Amino acid sequence: MLNELIVRAEKPADYKNTELMAMRSFWNKYGPGADEHFLIRIIRESEDYIPEISRVAEYEGRIVGAVYYTRAWIVDGERKHEVVTFGPLAVEPTLEGHDIGGALMRETIKLAKDAGYAGIVLMGEPFYYPRFGFERGAKYGITDAEGNSFDALMCLPLNDDFSEIRGKLIESKDFDKLGDKERLAEINKEFPKYRVVKVQEGFMQIFEQHLGVVEEINGDTYMVRYWELLIPTKFSETLKEKIKEKLEEKPEVGSDVQFIWNHKDEGKSIITKVFKNLLE
Repeated sequence: MLNELIVRAEKPADYKNTELMAMRSFWNKYGPGADEHFLIRIIRESEDYIPEISRVAEYEGRIVGAVYYTRAWIVDGERKHEVVTFGPLAVEPTLEGHDIGGALMRETIKLAKDAGYAGIVLMGEPFYYPRFGFERGAKYGITDAEGNSFDALMCLPLNDDFSEIRGKLIESKDFDKLGDKERLAEINKEFPKYRVVKVQEGFMQIFEQHLGVVEEINGDTYMVRYWELLIPTKFSETLKEKIKEKLEEKPEVGSDVQFIWNHKDEGKSIITKVFKNLLE
């Protein structure tokens, strides 16, 4: 973790910087562009927002992470139990690998527990949250609002009251406002204009990988531009075979690529896929 990382409550002076950081954190990750910065604004305006247990992370005077909590409910017929949920959990993309998200999670889980909330229920990335104790909602008889259960629906009991809770997760109705594309377009005018990328048709999730552009080629090392960083990468073994068998083209300067960023040793970062931006 970064030395001198400060985890604290958000202040109004942070708002714009936090939204920009979140926009960068999710840009082109689940689809072209992002709307998590819009979601943060919706949450702050919501009566279901819980600022007392929400936090931002500051490093060297800069907002580098944030997590926002809201009230949610588990409903089973006439029975209704209040829990909390969170999202987005955002981290400045150029500082990934420094446990900023972990610091935010550990602090806010403690705050939620100390505040007496029965548990945390969320829909998030199933490879990430189990490290903090989250388990599949199915274990506790908890489903989404339509009665479905899947790996991304997870729970973390915080006290004994959670043992009495089962049913359907109902989140704040204010989340429906995220569908207002006109307002999102207006909000986007307040921020830098970033390149929008579409990797494939239909649903897209880039888990544990990143999208970048080849900027330099030095022998078998490909320097990939990722935000303000240049990351040295080589081909994955699978990509080598595909190129050898002419199933995939060898990337050139300017090629869009998907890569795994090895935070501990950038020299071991690998390109896994060469793709064409479907929006260009």
